[in-house]
Amino acid sequence: MEKKQFDHDFAQSEVPEKSRRGFWAMFVVMLGFTFFSASMLTGWNMGKGLPLKSFLWAMVAGNLILGVYTSTLAYMASKTGLSIHLMSRHTFGSKGSYLPSAILAITQIGWFGVGVAMFAVPVQKYLAGKGITCNIWVPILFSGAAFTASAYFGIKALAIVSVIAVPLVALGGGFSAIKVFMDNPEAWQKLISFTPDETHAITMSTAIALAVGSFISGGTCTPDFTRFAKSKTIAVSTTAIAFFLGNSLMFLFGAVSGMFYNTDDISNVMVVQGLLVPAIIVLGLNIWTTNDNALYTSGLGISNITGFPKKLVVILNGFLGTVFAMTLYNNFVGYLSFLNTLIPPVGAVLVADFFLFRKQVYGDLASLKTQSPVNMSAVLAWLCGVLTANSTSSGIAAINGMVVAGVVYWLSTTWKLHMETMELIRSKLK
Repeated sequence: MEKKQFDHDFAQSEVPEKSRRGFWAMFVVMLGFTFFSASMLTGWNMGKGLPLKSFLWAMVAGNLILGVYTSTLAYMASKTGLSIHLMSRHTFGSKGSYLPSAILAITQIGWFGVGVAMFAVPVQKYLAGKGITCNIWVPILFSGAAFTASAYFGIKALAIVSVIAVPLVALGGGFSAIKVFMDNPEAWQKLISFTPDETHAITMSTAIALAVGSFISGGTCTPDFTRFAKSKTIAVSTTAIAFFLGNSLMFLFGAVSGMFYNTDDISNVMVVQGLLVPAIIVLGLNIWTTNDNALYTSGLGISNITGFPKKLVVILNGFLGTVFAMTLYNNFVGYLSFLNTLIPPVGAVLVADFFLFRKQVYGDLASLKTQSPVNMSAVLAWLCGVLTANSTSSGIAAINGMVVAGVVYWLSTTWKLHMETMELIRSKLK
């Protein structure tokens, strides 16, 4: 008899206790997850638009909101041992879960391709500045293969990459930021007394919205990693600390880069400082820790829809993201940003369903056999959340959409349960 291959990624089942991981193993994965190059662009916009004190308050407020949201999802994942895709089976139905899985997978494949190009384009530019000619496809194929490999081997490989990358990115970027002040005696005074000009000035609410929006979609994928935590305390604490520490570091790097060198990436500053090789290493590792996580999540999503092994799907997704990296980078960043608005309402509906209605049955995938394959209440709530997020101009769009999605789900599910109860009573009275 052929021996069934063990699935170390648990793409179709909950993570058993024996495969759970401790604090440090989870912490490096989550911290690496938050080391996101695009967050430095957010830091650049916030730093150029606010005085120092306001920038710090906006950063703390935004990370607090992100931390509460992602930690809630982390708690759910650790308690159930389920990925975001398998939790969606409970909320959206076994077939209805294809909707959030497809959105998450397509978005993450797209951002994976953009991330590959975000490494390749600057590397080609850096080398050209040193008189070295490099075909763009060399760094594209190299980085695409490396990012795909760690996603292919799963959570252990993600942890290994993060263990290497996190300290190197933090030390490299930190050294560069400190060097800014060492090379510019008046830098500290400029930072303290900085007042944004009218062109770049933003309000506090706009800054908080930028901070939250920078990672709330990616943060919705938190369960795909925290389901491996040994306890709910480990899942929640590592997630909360990672989002405060990692996101804050990216914002600070972006703000310092923008204020003194008019760029949004600390690796560009390192090149100006004459640190070419360290710059390429920091740039590559910073993108790697996010890109392999994105590909890992996309693999779980497609696996939920098709039933194919996650490793096979990761190879296909990595190939597509790599081959179309420049196309995605040049043409679809705006489109991917729109897709990002479709994701947070998914998390809101899951949270509402878990805590208000079915906390006890989550994790029991066998119970899905008695459920409707599509939960229209969840689909309706998600749609209302998406429409709200894309139509409101005040407040934080993502949060507005999440609140509406959660409330609509609560109302529609409460009404549905009421009608089912009344129908049961009528049937017994007959």
